[in-house]
Amino acid sequence: MKRRDFLKASAAVAATATLTGCTREQIEGKKSLNINRRRKAKLKIATSWPAHFPIMGTGIERFAKKVHEMSGGSLEIKIYPKNILVPALAVFDATSSGQIDGFHSGPYYWKGKNPAFALFSGAPLKMVADELCCWMNHGSGYELWRELYARYNLYPFIGGNTGVQMGGWFRKPIDSLEDLKGLKMRIPGLGGEVMAKLGVNPILLPAGEIYTALERGTIDATEWVGPALDIRMGFYKVAKYYYTGWHEPGSILELTFNKARYEKLSEEHKAIIKYASEAMTTEMYHEFMHENALALRKLESMGIEIRDFSPEIIEAAKRAMKEVAGEQSEKSEDFKKVFDSMQSYYTLIKPWTQISETRLCSIR
Repeated sequence: MKRRDFLKASAAVAATATLTGCTREQIEGKKSLNINRRRKAKLKIATSWPAHFPIMGTGIERFAKKVHEMSGGSLEIKIYPKNILVPALAVFDATSSGQIDGFHSGPYYWKGKNPAFALFSGAPLKMVADELCCWMNHGSGYELWRELYARYNLYPFIGGNTGVQMGGWFRKPIDSLEDLKGLKMRIPGLGGEVMAKLGVNPILLPAGEIYTALERGTIDATEWVGPALDIRMGFYKVAKYYYTGWHEPGSILELTFNKARYEKLSEEHKAIIKYASEAMTTEMYHEFMHENALALRKLESMGIEIRDFSPEIIEAAKRAMKEVAGEQSEKSEDFKKVFDSMQSYYTLIKPWTQISETRLCSIR
């Protein structure tokens, strides 16, 4: 009888393995492993970008295709550009409530919900793209990000990086701090708060509204990303002065899911999302670097002058960043916790960056 029971149990395990696609060892030794090739899942992800928007929009579209291929068609992700399911800046709340399954956007858009969120995009005059990704993966960046987003029923991944962003397009030259006083500028996140300390009136606008506002004089200046995307936006037609950047040294984009929905996915699908998001981040950063180089050459051929902010403005921005960080840390324990972690890691990695990349660039 014992032998018959054993044979029945073995047959059941074998049958289960055949149906699920798992090995016998996975079922017997890893009973908690939630893998099922035949269990199909569909996710709806909304973005803050227009349809097929270069690099950022096309990047998330490639991500969805890659996930479909890696999963053998068992995980389908449908991408919805801004305003199709929800407005561009409503994706956070829609995902939090479960109206949609996820979104692709930028963490600094949500600083009104928690000032610490802006730090997960990066901080003015601090870490560049590679340093930020190191902090996320080997410091405490991901741990803190997921801890704070969990309060909103969200689970984030890095969903791309723009690299160093340009300082913006201005309708008039900016030679001194006095030239910044009273300017209306589209600039989000901590960069906007620093600019406010310098006398600028920061304004938050989604991508589709920026050009019209600049053309009509509703705003006097705007930052967006870098040459590759800025030239497509046509800013050079209405603002002739283009400045190098300091406010976003390497901005992280996010691919964030409804936490409850994400946790219901199989372990296989979770792993696919993880590695597909990492591939998207690398590909997007490289594409930004390549396309920015080509667009910069084109802008220079059109006679657009690339300018640096004066040392006076940069030093004032450094002082302002210290003030902003101090003020926000006093108001928010979350901000202080994240900023202290970021600053500690910056102190660790900056000497190596200076010895390796910065010095190499200075002698090439």
